[in-house]
Amino acid sequence: MSKPANKHSDIRELSFERALKELETIVSRLERGDVELEESITIYERGEALREHCDRLLKQAEARVEKLTVGADGTPRGTEPLDPE
Repeated sequence: MSKPANKHSDIRELSFERALKELETIVSRLERGDVELEESITIYERGEALREHCDRLLKQAEARVEKLTVGADGTPRGTEPLDPE
């Protein structure tokens, strides 16, 4: 489904936690099945935009995380990028 670029522009301002909470609410509503078809499509599209936003924020956070490197004697030697597994 294609969506207008600015249809969900407010999502860009949400924190990860707020976006995730809204996404969980949407999933819950869709799972209950008590939403009419047109509204289901609308909130599904918003949910997809929220998921993309959360994914983007997580990737940005992963890029900033570093792990400490330790020398043979156990003392910290520096940092290196964290290898996501």
